[in-house]
Amino acid sequence: MAESDWPKKGPMAAQAKSKSSSLAAQRGEDVEASKKWAAGQNKQHWVTKNTAELDLETEELHHDRVTLEVGRVIQQGWQSEGMTQKDLATKTNEKPQVVADRERGRAIPNNQVLGKIERAIGLKLRGKAIGKPIEKGPRAK
Repeated sequence: MAESDWPKKGPMAAQAKSKSSSLAAQRGEDVEASKKWAAGQNKQHWVTKNTAELDLETEELHHDRVTLEVGRVIQQGWQSEGMTQKDLATKTNEKPQVVADRERGRAIPNNQVLGKIERAIGLKLRGKAIGKPIEKGPRAK
């Protein structure tokens, strides 16, 4: 087979359109052109009006932290049980840093972790009765 037997492949649609529009522009005809937003430019870090408004915002947004009262109760709890922070962490199946963060008041409250620590030290850490012993009654079914 000779090369001429194969059908010639024409230009792609985008190439044909751009070529025809550029030829039309050369002839002086009116060509519709639309600018693409941030085409070929790195404009992802523009300062906009909304950004400026956010910078001027005075309200400080932050997550709640475990109170220092809870941290003090945790420390008294593991000391009264004769444990160390590491022992408490092992007993609650958490990392020692998790227990330390809750003692220092740097952690965001997590009811699941606080519940484990409550059961391990036997003292309430949530609600109004912080520091009071947990009453062990019959479990609900």
